[in-house]
Amino acid sequence: MAATVLGCRTPGLIHFVIFSWYVFTVWHNVSITASGRHPGTQSYGGRWKYLTFLDLFLQTVFFGLCFLTDVTRHFFPKLGRGGPASFLTDLRDTILAVLAFPVGSFVVLSFWLLYAYDRELVYPRFLDDIIPQWLNHAMHTVILPLLLVELYIIPHRFPSRKKGILGLTLFSGLYMAWVFWIHHVSGVWVYPILGFLSPLGRGIFLAAASLTMVPLYFLGEKLNTLLWGQLKKKKNK
Repeated sequence: MAATVLGCRTPGLIHFVIFSWYVFTVWHNVSITASGRHPGTQSYGGRWKYLTFLDLFLQTVFFGLCFLTDVTRHFFPKLGRGGPASFLTDLRDTILAVLAFPVGSFVVLSFWLLYAYDRELVYPRFLDDIIPQWLNHAMHTVILPLLLVELYIIPHRFPSRKKGILGLTLFSGLYMAWVFWIHHVSGVWVYPILGFLSPLGRGIFLAAASLTMVPLYFLGEKLNTLLWGQLKKKKNK
C-alpha cells in the first residue's frame, strides 16, 4: 500500500508540509481581511461567516492533527491500542470522514460551479483587487487535491454511516442556522445569491446544498475503500 511504499516517515513529512501550507494560507487570509480592504469581513460575523474560511481553518486543524498523530506514533510506538496515538488516529479518521473531505470537496465544487454560472453570486470582481489569485485557488481549488493526497498516503477507518451522516448533518444544520442568524442580526446575506431567491427558493437552495454533502461523504468512503480495501468499520461503543 501507499504508506508502505513511501516509507513510514514520509507521510509525516507530507503532513508537515501540508500543515505548514495551510498555516501560511490562513495567515495571509487573516492579514488581508484584517486590513479592512474586504468589506464583507467588516460586517457581523467577520470572516467566520464564510464557509470558505471555516473550511480553511478546518483543513489546517485536520492536517495539524495528522502531523501530531505521526509524531506521537513515531516517538511513542509502544503506546498501543487505547493510548494517545490510538485516540489521535481515531479522531483524525473521524474528522476526515465527517468534515474534512465532504466539506472541503463541497467548497471546491460548489464555488467553481457557481463561479462558472455567475461569479458575482459568490466571488464579485472587486475581490480580484483584494485577494491574490494564488490565495483564491488555495481556498477554492488546492483543498481537494490535498485531500486526495491524504487518502492516498494513509488508510482511514470511517465511522459507521449512521454516525458519519449524523455528524455531517449536524454541521450543516449549525452552519445554516448561523447564516440565518447573521441575516437576522445584520440584514445581510452571507452569499449574494441568497438575496435573489424567494424564501421558499432560499430554503430549497440551502437544503439542496446541504444534501449535496452526503454523496461527497460516500465518495470519500468509496475512494478510501478502493485505495486500501475494505477496512473494518469502527465498532459502536
